[in-house]
Amino acid sequence: MLSKPDSALVIVGHGSTVNPDSATPTFAHADEIKRRGVFGEVVCAFWKEEPSLRQVLYTVESDDVYVVPNFISEGYFTQKVIPRELDVTGKVTFRRTRKIKYCEPVGNHPRMTELLLHRAAEVAPGISPRETSLLIIGHGTSLNENSGAAVKEQVQRIAARGDYAEVFGVFMEEEPFVTDWRKIASQPHIVAVPFFVSDGLHSYQDIPVLLGIEAEPTQAASKMDVFRRNPYRVAGRSLFYASAIGTEPLFADVILDQVAAFDSEFAA
Repeated sequence: MLSKPDSALVIVGHGSTVNPDSATPTFAHADEIKRRGVFGEVVCAFWKEEPSLRQVLYTVESDDVYVVPNFISEGYFTQKVIPRELDVTGKVTFRRTRKIKYCEPVGNHPRMTELLLHRAAEVAPGISPRETSLLIIGHGTSLNENSGAAVKEQVQRIAARGDYAEVFGVFMEEEPFVTDWRKIASQPHIVAVPFFVSDGLHSYQDIPVLLGIEAEPTQAASKMDVFRRNPYRVAGRSLFYASAIGTEPLFADVILDQVAAFDSEFAA
C-alpha cells in the first residue's frame, strides 16, 4: 500500500471563474486521499480559480512533492500550462532542496476503460449493450492534436471488447462533432458519457443542447437535474445521458495509481 508521510501531493484541476461546481470533484478526491492518510500533505491547485498554480508550491512544506494533473487528456494544459505555471522542466525538477515529480494525468490511466463502462452501465440499467451505441464525449481542440487522443484510445479499447454494438468518440470542437451522433449511430439506444473531470457548464449546458435533449442552455450546474431525467426520446431513439466520468469516487484511486506508476518508472 502506498505510504508517503514525508511527501506532499498536489492535485491540479482546471477550475472555472463562472461555475463553482467545476472544482468540486477535485476537492472531493483530495479529501478522500487525506482521509486515507497516504500523504503528509494533500492540496489542490487550479488554472482558473484559487488556490492558483503559481501559489500552490508555497503552501506545502515537504521537499518531496508529487503533482498529478486531474485532466483527461495529455494536451495543451498538461504539456504547456501546468509546467509553465509550476516552473517544472520535466518529469523530475530539482529546486534547491525540493524535488518535484510531475506525474501522468489521470485520463492516461488504463483504468479509465473500466470507469467508462461502469458509468455507462449505471446510467442505462437493463438496456442491452448489443442494441446500444455508446458515445464517449470529449472536448477536442485545435490547440493540441493530442487533445482527443484519450477519447480515441478509449473508443478503440471498448470497441475491441465487443460489448456494445457501436462505440464512437464525439467532440465539442473537432470532428466528429457531438451533433453528428444522429448520422453515425444506428442503434435504438444511445448512451452518452462525457469524458470530463467534472460536471461543469459543458456537461450541464452545452452538451445537452448538442445532443438535442435541451433546446437551449439552461440553469447553472448545481440547479440542474439533467442526469435524473433519463431516458430522453430524441430522433426516435432512447438517449441516456451520464454525468462526467471524473465524478466517479474511484478517481481517488487513479490519482494514487499515477503516483505509484511514477515511482515505478523513475525509482522514487
